[in-house]
Amino acid sequence: MYAQASAKIELPSYLPHQSSALVFEGPAAPVSFFPAGAEIYAQGEKAGALYQVEFGAVRVHRLLADGRRQISAFHLAGETFGFEADVTHHFFAEAINATGVRVYRTPSGMDMSRQLLPLALKGLTRAQEHLLVLGRQNAIERVAAFLVEMSERQGGLRQVELPMSRVDIGDYLGLTIETVSRVFTRLKEKGVIRLLSLRSIEILKRDTLLAMGE
Repeated sequence: MYAQASAKIELPSYLPHQSSALVFEGPAAPVSFFPAGAEIYAQGEKAGALYQVEFGAVRVHRLLADGRRQISAFHLAGETFGFEADVTHHFFAEAINATGVRVYRTPSGMDMSRQLLPLALKGLTRAQEHLLVLGRQNAIERVAAFLVEMSERQGGLRQVELPMSRVDIGDYLGLTIETVSRVFTRLKEKGVIRLLSLRSIEILKRDTLLAMGE
């Protein structure tokens, strides 16, 4: 099923105001619906399109030689992904839950380099920040930094939605599901967070969480 809307893709709010949208001529891209676990694109497939999450959430990952999965990024509603410097995708993209995605393809002959540069730079920054998190030895530091990041991407709210599973979080942070679960429980016992559900938390002591993640 598809849905129509205005013919532009809104980029995340962290981009400069003057580059807040990529405008395409013609009808808007429809919303493509993906059930939980559905593949949006695969590693090795031809690249060249941009994807915007209309609702739901997306995980981007790669399968390692030993069969393990490494998640490199999560994308939430309003965020754009799929930008590649090469002609093919280097990762898989999957819907975490029921997700709607708009696929925008660059019109032939249109120079989009000025609009795409902020996306490339932001992607590089997030990749560097992810590497810094993975370089930390303490599991609490990794989980705390992750929760702060998710809060900031949702407007800095106390209540943070976590559409991804504990397994997903572990594969993103380089931790086992058991370790992730233990850290969540420890943060709860310390009064830093409240576990509202498996997919939702409330940050009670933001300064403490920030200090843990630094």
